[in-house]
Amino acid sequence: MKPRSFLKLVEIQTKVASVIPVLLGTVYAFYTYNRFNLKNFLLMFVSLICIDMCTTAINNYIDFKKAQKKEGYGYEKHNAIVRDNLKERDVLITIGLLLSIAIVFGILLYLNTNVVVLLLGMLSFLIGITYTFGPVPTSRTPLGELLSGGFMGLIIPFLAVYIHVYDQDIVNIKVDAQDLILSISYLDVLKIFLISLPAATGIANIMLANNICDIEDDIINRRYTLPIYIGKDKALILFRSLYYIGFLAIILSIILKVAPLAVLLALLTYVVVHKNINAFMQLQTKKDTFVFSVQNFVIVNLSLVFTIGLGIIIKLLMA
Repeated sequence: MKPRSFLKLVEIQTKVASVIPVLLGTVYAFYTYNRFNLKNFLLMFVSLICIDMCTTAINNYIDFKKAQKKEGYGYEKHNAIVRDNLKERDVLITIGLLLSIAIVFGILLYLNTNVVVLLLGMLSFLIGITYTFGPVPTSRTPLGELLSGGFMGLIIPFLAVYIHVYDQDIVNIKVDAQDLILSISYLDVLKIFLISLPAATGIANIMLANNICDIEDDIINRRYTLPIYIGKDKALILFRSLYYIGFLAIILSIILKVAPLAVLLALLTYVVVHKNINAFMQLQTKKDTFVFSVQNFVIVNLSLVFTIGLGIIIKLLMA
């Protein structure tokens, strides 16, 4: 398989949805706990990118196998298997290799941390695989937005924090002869949840925008997604509302001193986001406006990464 075909098969341009939450959790861990473990960061990064690419490749393979409508903008141009006439055997081998690498690096990360990482990692793998594979992949159900936003926007940032501070008892599981003891520092977990919420809403909206654009094709291909269940009008209202929830979370994180004051600068992205929302509300197509959901996610959450990083620099200078 040529590199160009591989990158299209795994839709490499969408991997920002995995990378940015990792960076967000990492800078937050350094700002709040003054901890950074390079080895754990690299192990998680490789495992996560590989399982994300694997999931996307599976999704494209399933779409290829189950497609009822085999013409139109989405099918011929956006599925690498069709566009590049890839052999099914090569696609399946690629999926197997990506999954194997993800598992190996995930196990190494567990061995370097603790059982909490193992359990959350297993849950993440399960969500990732069932998202695109099985009798009823969750990407073809009304749960797609919830699971993608919850997994990539909340669990990933939490793990990205936890791998640096796994010995700080934020979450801990202890087993003795008779008892299984789970301890959670609720305040720490809630703070991580708050700082991660803009990522969760942004990722959910990427999938929501995709499904809104594909309503007609999804009905033909029997993909009964959230916009089909609630209707396009309500889906568009939800699309707009999720961004407002993300910005509210940023404001609360500053007020509650979860994030540094420098994060105020991230609110300036509202100007661009608001413009993109209005453009998408007017027209919903993969070709013209879907990209706005990706742009919104990137600019909001990268601004969070950079402004928290700015807060770290200010904190170090004032120490």
